[in-house]
Amino acid sequence: MAVLALLGTILVAVFVGYLLLNEVWRTNVRVKGIPGPQGLPLVGNLHQIRGRNAAEVYRKWAKKFGSVYQIQLGNVPVIIVSSVKAAREIFIGQGSALISRPMFYTFHKVPFSIGTSPWDESAKRRRKAASTALNRPAVQSYIPFLDLETKDFITDLYERGFKGERAVDCMPMVQRLSLNMSLTLNYGTRISSIDDALFEEITEVEEWISKFRSTTGNLQDYIPLVRLNPLNAHSKLASEMRDRRDIYLTRLNRELQERIGNGTDKPCIQGNVLKDPEAQLDEKELMSISITMISGGLDTITTTLGWIVGFLARHPEVQEKAFQEIISAYDTDFWGDETEEKIPYITAFVKETLRYFTVLRLALPRESFKDIEYEGMKIPKGTCVFLNAWGCNRDDEAFEDPFEFRPERFLTESSGTAHFAYGAGTRMCAGSLLANRELYIVFMRMLWAFKIELSEDPKERDFNIDPVEGSVDPTSLVTLPPRFKVRFVPRNEHYLLKLIKKG
Repeated sequence: MAVLALLGTILVAVFVGYLLLNEVWRTNVRVKGIPGPQGLPLVGNLHQIRGRNAAEVYRKWAKKFGSVYQIQLGNVPVIIVSSVKAAREIFIGQGSALISRPMFYTFHKVPFSIGTSPWDESAKRRRKAASTALNRPAVQSYIPFLDLETKDFITDLYERGFKGERAVDCMPMVQRLSLNMSLTLNYGTRISSIDDALFEEITEVEEWISKFRSTTGNLQDYIPLVRLNPLNAHSKLASEMRDRRDIYLTRLNRELQERIGNGTDKPCIQGNVLKDPEAQLDEKELMSISITMISGGLDTITTTLGWIVGFLARHPEVQEKAFQEIISAYDTDFWGDETEEKIPYITAFVKETLRYFTVLRLALPRESFKDIEYEGMKIPKGTCVFLNAWGCNRDDEAFEDPFEFRPERFLTESSGTAHFAYGAGTRMCAGSLLANRELYIVFMRMLWAFKIELSEDPKERDFNIDPVEGSVDPTSLVTLPPRFKVRFVPRNEHYLLKLIKKG
């Protein structure tokens, strides 16, 4: 017993000693001259945001500490930028200083996408390849794909939505739309039905990986002591998802190579790279591009559409305004030239949807490549910096009545960044042009084709679509909407069927 008591005393002493030394370390690594909440030993400010919408907490802290302040996530000091003015001056004005990404422990278990890679020659090559495939001329060439996938999406809503007679969960149809765009552009292939086993596998794995990319959900990223746990289920699950993703990405690449070999491949990003002797991308870099294309669509387009469908069901007046703008610009019978952005209100509707919901609320973390100066404060090289896109998009100095959904605000848009849903500066989302065009066409066709109505079942009407309180997982990389059922009631079934067949 005496030996056990002595051993217990030694373990307690070691732990207390570790806490003291760790606290000295945490204090010394804080960025000098930048205010912010102190936090607790070992965890820093993690306890104040754990399980909560961190971006909303950060937005409120900005009212107290200023639009640029620091927090500590465990041992890691993080600078939060939470206003439009500060974001423009730091992320755009000094963008070259924020071109890199920090390394997080959990990412050792999950391969990098282009967007999460630290800046080096490999990241530069991969981003160049992706940017070329996502620039304005390239996006224009993808219109036939957008036309096909959005037509299939409308058909799914009509047929799987029981022709508007019953409420339906539209999320699987939304996921197939987003996933097919990614697969078509990257591999020249698509999934024909939500019943396909590959569809289920990809959507499940990518949803889990989105959780691992959370800036607040992985304690092991910030508290080294947690990594010593031999039964760390989080790391084990991350490795499992990596292995499962490797299987379907390898399959997709192999099938593409077979199509290239027999001459049946269609133009696509991976195919162009594989056939380009000057591309100089190895297998891991090709995998990174694949990860980027698949994750990007499923993370942002899917969640954005999920939020707006639920919102429209609760706001028929918003639907009606958009519908009137559509029919005032087009004849009743249309299904082709609406792929051009001809209606300013729908373009504004896309921007407001992205601003209001801001599904990627904390833009992917940056690491300062060199020192940054802002209003007398110095952010040293090597510091982790978060752009609070949610806080910027709710900045009442930049947006009048920022908590109201009002597309009209973008009809008189001034110069500068319209919103921060895609991040800002040198490492902002490379796929923003494609995402904007996809959302424009989806909104046009969905609002023209259907009235989105709440279910007649009281239980199915009970869902919260508030951007903060309605999220089912506020710690995920993207803010997930609740699952709900709504009715897609055809506005004019005769024309809808005619155009579906014509498409």
